[in-house]
Amino acid sequence: MRTILLHLLPASLYAGVGLLFWRSCMRGDAGLAIRRECMTARERVALLIALLAHGLALHVAIFPGTEMRFGFGVALSLMVWLAICFYWVETLYTRLDGLHAVVMPAGIVASLVPLVFPGEHVLANAGSPAFRAHFVVAMLAYSLFTLAALHAMLMAVAARQLHNARFSRLLSGLPPLLTMEALLFRLISIAFVLLTLTLASGVLFSETLFGQALRVDHKTIFAFISWLLFGGLLVGRRLWGWRGRLALRWTLAGFVALMLAYVGSRFVIEIVLERTG
Repeated sequence: MRTILLHLLPASLYAGVGLLFWRSCMRGDAGLAIRRECMTARERVALLIALLAHGLALHVAIFPGTEMRFGFGVALSLMVWLAICFYWVETLYTRLDGLHAVVMPAGIVASLVPLVFPGEHVLANAGSPAFRAHFVVAMLAYSLFTLAALHAMLMAVAARQLHNARFSRLLSGLPPLLTMEALLFRLISIAFVLLTLTLASGVLFSETLFGQALRVDHKTIFAFISWLLFGGLLVGRRLWGWRGRLALRWTLAGFVALMLAYVGSRFVIEIVLERTG
């Protein structure tokens, strides 16, 4: 019961923040014009409280005792939590009101996923400093790519509405598409560096643990496919000015490959194999 309440609390708080944003948007264009900050102080504090509650629930789920447990549900929840943390920091510098429409529902779902898929996978070598460094960098990379994917999907919706000359009030607080595109590539650039460090440290860690430099399995293959896709996107952006739909497609393709690298593998092991075995 205590565990359920720990996950229901952040979900309720995310829903409350989303309601605050929705009510402020429904006040009309005049009300939106008065809002000079990218997020009101009340919304920012409420979101911070939701993040703290979400973080506490994740800590209890990952460290139920002296061991470290990490499964599909917790992995997905942790990545979204870190992504929302980056989003919260980004709102201090950039007006991103319209992103609430994507971020808050994602936070609600991410808070509840560990209840459906708790996962009982105990991580070996969790006490190793090398493993912990690899784990932290990987989660940071995954969370930034998660935020980039959500950002790309919102850009696609905004671009389609702008093309059809029908821009909903809910998305009217978004910054210009060029600003959003610049933010997207900033997220991808930082995340790509972290992913590169993740793969490099993974190779070193694998050599120390298994006695071989690289384990060729589906996780490794999808991780490198994702790295190639995002690397190709950044090269295309720099050399040929890739943008718009092409950039969004590459972003989503790289994100899907990245999710298949770890989250997908954990899902198959925990949900498909364990329940059919």
